[in-house]
Amino acid sequence: MMPCRILRRIMSVCLHIEIKLFVFYAITGTVMFFLTIEYRYECAVNIEDLVKLSDVMVEHSLGPNGGLVYCMDYLEKNIDWLESKLKPLVKDHYLLFDFPGQVELFFLHSNAKNVIFKLMKKMNLRLTVVHLVDAHLCCDPGKYVSALLLSLSTMLHLELPHINVLSKIDLVESYGKLAFNLDFYTDVQDLSYLQYHLDQDPRGEKFRKLTKELCGVIEDYSLVNFTTLDIQDKESVGNLVKLIDKSNGYIFAGIEGSVVEFSKIAAAPLDWDYYRTAAVQEKYMKDDDDD
Repeated sequence: MMPCRILRRIMSVCLHIEIKLFVFYAITGTVMFFLTIEYRYECAVNIEDLVKLSDVMVEHSLGPNGGLVYCMDYLEKNIDWLESKLKPLVKDHYLLFDFPGQVELFFLHSNAKNVIFKLMKKMNLRLTVVHLVDAHLCCDPGKYVSALLLSLSTMLHLELPHINVLSKIDLVESYGKLAFNLDFYTDVQDLSYLQYHLDQDPRGEKFRKLTKELCGVIEDYSLVNFTTLDIQDKESVGNLVKLIDKSNGYIFAGIEGSVVEFSKIAAAPLDWDYYRTAAVQEKYMKDDDDD
């Protein structure tokens, strides 16, 4: 049984830059409606103490995305501030860095990567990237391929131990039934089988050749796969924590043994592989017989 130290002193480092932000808008005629989503949690370090997105947007006449890039660049130039906040926590805490979800920060710009690597070098941190993708994207072949491309681009750009997660797996079929079993999507199996379903979408007719070539790129690298997560299921969360602990080396903490014993733990298959796919499918996906 692989060690899993669920009980640990976790400190969250919020790098969202500004959480209270209008994140959705719809225009109807001349009326614009804004939906403000605000969520707060207790964190050990909050980047808003250094820079606020709203102030940057006003001062420099930037939109949300441009403002986020500016703020991340500002954090990189003031990395000493973040280091001073983290130093008291590094020795006996498990750090969780909560980054904003804007994808351009992780494969178009180098600011976030530079921040991460400077912290790793100066503070001797062993970090793992946990990349969350909404599971319901699997219901749309085009969106699934886009998620694969994003995951692959982020993996190549950040160059760190990387775990891709189909989150909200309990809602996987909320937008329709999946064309294949769940393991087709988690293991990123032969993408040529998606071609028929992609061809059924008239919107992608003129992009068929491009889509086929992009699928070829994904398969040539053969790097992307997914695990699953239902945040309300303790077993699901625990399984993900095991995988993270193995990727960043936390499972070796406090273990005494020879190099051979350590190698056996590192190379051993995960003992919960069944629960990653088959058990998840049984729990959250309907069989055709149930219709």
